[in-house]
Amino acid sequence: MAARLGAALKAAGSTVEEWRVLSLLGDGAGHTMTEVADFALLPAPTLTKIVDRLVSAGRVFRRVDDADRRRVLVFLSEHGRESLDRLTAATEDEWRRVRESVGREELALLQALLTRMSAQLD
Repeated sequence: MAARLGAALKAAGSTVEEWRVLSLLGDGAGHTMTEVADFALLPAPTLTKIVDRLVSAGRVFRRVDDADRRRVLVFLSEHGRESLDRLTAATEDEWRRVRESVGREELALLQALLTRMSAQLD
């Protein structure tokens, strides 16, 4: 599934990692690099390179936090919002294809199993 999702995002002009970053920033709030790294499951050096690319592409921007001038926050730009909308549509289309190929009963079984597993981890 990861390969299919990666291919769908690549066809839409992005990567899974960029999509994760944009997804968090889509909430409209500025986030610290640490918050973004935690959400996107990326090490700090990798995230810095990705954010640098996204800044160069005009999808995100950095701004000093008014509440704490030592911190830098990352925000989604308008172009980034358009990119996120396009990427979200691509991922939803891919998930729809997967759901159609698997069927409702199997998906319900998978969901029940994952719910049980999650409960065991809590």
